[in-house]
Amino acid sequence: MDQARRNGLTYRQAGVDIAAGDALVDRIKPLARATDRRGVMGGLGGFGALFDLRAAGFQDPVLVSTTDGVGTKLKVAIEAGRHATVGVDLVAMCVNDLVVQGAEPLFFLDYFATGALDVEHAASVVAGIAEGCRIAGCALVGGETAEMPGLYAAGDYDLAGFSVGAAERGALLPLGVTPGDTVLALPSSGIHSNGYSLVRRIVTASGLGWDAPAPFAPGCMLGEALMEPTRIYVAPVLALHRAGLLRAAAHITGGGLPGNLPRVLPEGTRAVLDAGSWALPAVFRWLAAVGGVAADEMLRVFNCGVGMALVVSDLEAAIALLRGHGEEAAPIGRIEAGAAGAEIATPSGWLG
Repeated sequence: MDQARRNGLTYRQAGVDIAAGDALVDRIKPLARATDRRGVMGGLGGFGALFDLRAAGFQDPVLVSTTDGVGTKLKVAIEAGRHATVGVDLVAMCVNDLVVQGAEPLFFLDYFATGALDVEHAASVVAGIAEGCRIAGCALVGGETAEMPGLYAAGDYDLAGFSVGAAERGALLPLGVTPGDTVLALPSSGIHSNGYSLVRRIVTASGLGWDAPAPFAPGCMLGEALMEPTRIYVAPVLALHRAGLLRAAAHITGGGLPGNLPRVLPEGTRAVLDAGSWALPAVFRWLAAVGGVAADEMLRVFNCGVGMALVVSDLEAAIALLRGHGEEAAPIGRIEAGAAGAEIATPSGWLG
């Protein structure tokens, strides 16, 4: 029996390296500590994370929770060997969904799953998550690293994010949208984290490798340009809301403007937008040209340059406040009475 035990299998031989997991935890502890904020109780290492809403300044809060991933943008990260910014994407996809409901992001947890843990790659991903939390003002309070040999191909990994925010009961959005209100656009940084299954098909059709010069971004390799991280809009949107200038906000993700803006409009109202009123980033012109993608499909799949749509009544005050937060917001349309939806006019030559 003793001899049999000496010759028996170990967890590491089965493909799970506990020591690598411990090394990763040691690497990410200081990253998580750097995101501490008011309300956090304790630190990493417990069976759960605690948060004190009263210490965070809330009197009568409503909790708001979100969960999301990065989608097949992860395939670009893996194939191009660029892992440093997908963590920012992960946080952005969650906290931007919180803030459009009027909620302040409070804390964040991540789930990282892989076949065999590469500590360097995983630490790079978590560093991006910590940076996203820093930008959003929320605390990275925990997460899970799962090593599952046989479930993922060599080098592959997956990510999921979970965020919780809070708003005072009377401050939830949307709030009082009426016909005559203006729709403002906050610009995206590019594709963000939606539509990458189509992006990858178009890249394949182009015949370009990830290390080829990006046709739409001089001085950048294609993989680098396509990994531009999702913008985090928490600070300017919360500032606009706290100033009483925001009636509704929509995070423009999968479904684009037609699929997301109507979600925050009351019954009997619709958005009427002009695609010629905002700047269309070059990456979208390139995708449309190489893939032969029609304008309606582009608007339904991608953000097309609008990362966040805001509904305001006092246009001048809203633009001035946003400019003070470094945002050049553009009026792109208005709210009208009518059947629910978003009507978007696309001028001739819009896609080039």
